[in-house]
Amino acid sequence: MRRPLSLEPRPRVTRPMIRNAFTCKTTAWLIATLMMFFGDVAMARSLKLADPSELAGKWQVTLQDKPLDVCTIELNASQTVEGAECLSAWLSEQPTGWFTEPDGIALTGKEGAKIVFFSRQGEGLYRGTSKSGLIIILKRKVQ
Repeated sequence: MRRPLSLEPRPRVTRPMIRNAFTCKTTAWLIATLMMFFGDVAMARSLKLADPSELAGKWQVTLQDKPLDVCTIELNASQTVEGAECLSAWLSEQPTGWFTEPDGIALTGKEGAKIVFFSRQGEGLYRGTSKSGLIIILKRKVQ
């Protein structure tokens, strides 16, 4: 049977759970999108590529297991390394150059290939691992 026609408006059926679910889902997607966007911007700022002149100077290199074995090297602003003969015993070859990376310093060999990468641990403190597994600490020498 059909309902009789009436001129009064039908009472509106509200579905609050569906409306809340839609807004919660939309809000979650919006927050996730904003976090990705602003996270990339913040990450780009935090990984600033250091100028070679900022890192140039004398550095102490030690093995983590043997802190008394100290080697002093000099990173020049021209991105060459002086005094690195002592490092050749710990690394596969003697470093001749270096370059900055957003998250550390890399030492290079004669051919320009990366020998070891030192990741930044703090202000003036870097840590790297040689191909043979030795943990090497690079610390700015106080002058």
